[in-house]
Amino acid sequence: MGQSINKNGVAINTVTTAVPFLRINPDARAGGMGDVGIASPADANGLYANPAKLAFIDSSDFGFAVGFSPWLKALVNDIYLANLTGYYKVKKMQTIALSVRYFSLGNITFTDASGQETGQFRPNEFAIDMHYARLLGKYFSIAASLRVIYSNLAGGQQVDGNLIKPGVAGAGDISWYFRKNFKKDGVKMSHDLMVGMAITNIGSKISYTSNVVKDFIPTNLGIGLGYTLNIDDKNGVGIYTDFNKLMVPTPDSVDKDKNGVYDFRQKSSISGMFTSFADAPGGAAEEFREITVGVGAEYLYRKMFGVRFGYFYEPRSKGNRQFLTAGLTVKYSVVGLNFSYLIPTNIQRNPLDNTLRFSLLFDFKAGGNKGGSNNTGISLVDDTPKKKEKKSKEPKTEEVQPQKDIQPKEAPVEKNLQPIEPK
Repeated sequence: MGQSINKNGVAINTVTTAVPFLRINPDARAGGMGDVGIASPADANGLYANPAKLAFIDSSDFGFAVGFSPWLKALVNDIYLANLTGYYKVKKMQTIALSVRYFSLGNITFTDASGQETGQFRPNEFAIDMHYARLLGKYFSIAASLRVIYSNLAGGQQVDGNLIKPGVAGAGDISWYFRKNFKKDGVKMSHDLMVGMAITNIGSKISYTSNVVKDFIPTNLGIGLGYTLNIDDKNGVGIYTDFNKLMVPTPDSVDKDKNGVYDFRQKSSISGMFTSFADAPGGAAEEFREITVGVGAEYLYRKMFGVRFGYFYEPRSKGNRQFLTAGLTVKYSVVGLNFSYLIPTNIQRNPLDNTLRFSLLFDFKAGGNKGGSNNTGISLVDDTPKKKEKKSKEPKTEEVQPQKDIQPKEAPVEKNLQPIEPK
């Protein structure tokens, strides 16, 4: 697979994988900030960027979220990505979660070589995840995730005599998250520093035929930094950035054993992960071009209304995805609604160009208690602690109620009993 040169003289060598929907973040909050979310404050949908953030959801005991993202809306109306997420705090230090992503690719009509219709098919892909997050102290958390991946793109069809079947793979994530609040006594303003890292989709390769050569899934290394300024009890501002790199081999045209299959495709998934940092044909310069960058910012008022902006950048030779994003948050009681909108900034088309997507979140306290928490930073949940009434140290004195006048009862009158004389 040789590199191609575009009209600007840039060598195009995009890193591709199977099941790329796993790299689509369905969280509309992240979508409004340039797909940034590794080191942003925690909520239910935050697990798609960094599952370790689940351990820092301390404003509620359980909750769930749903999301919907139209895909290629300008061309078709039956392709979309939907997700469902639920979490539960087992104990103060532990959180478990389950999430499902479903990607529908619409309806496809198959034809033969003469153009005759041979059937209809609705390709689809989905992933089911289980997550476990745990606090390791006051400022640090880790998480482990397991994932089952199913991809049915053209089941039952044949290509070059090979029967196409659904692809199945297994994968896992390892992630960590750091959050610390800096606040001086007697000062309303405080600061939050957040750092996160997630290695996602560590797992087997996937195949759609009986061919022994399988395709890589999108194993990814993500590192994030975040900072929030809590101006007072009502206003908060945050800025976040993510750096991501696919940990799969860079395409090249080397075929040392002359078997007709490029050597990079024959690597194992683990070997591909470790060699992905130094295998680009263009050397270190090309390796750095494989890193995507996202930057986002948000402002929240009373943690109930907010706006977001972001920018995503991918180098021209590695896909050329570049776009601006905007987002909006509305929160009332236990319900939060996030919107995001993508604005293209170059000629490279994006499946989400000028598309509005949303996420709906629900957070609950056990027993229906709406009490606050010690959560810091910007959050969808109103977690401001309620002030308790100070108890007076003075001993309480019982008030003596005036008693009604009680009339003394008259003494019983003794009856004179005359002795009975014998007859």
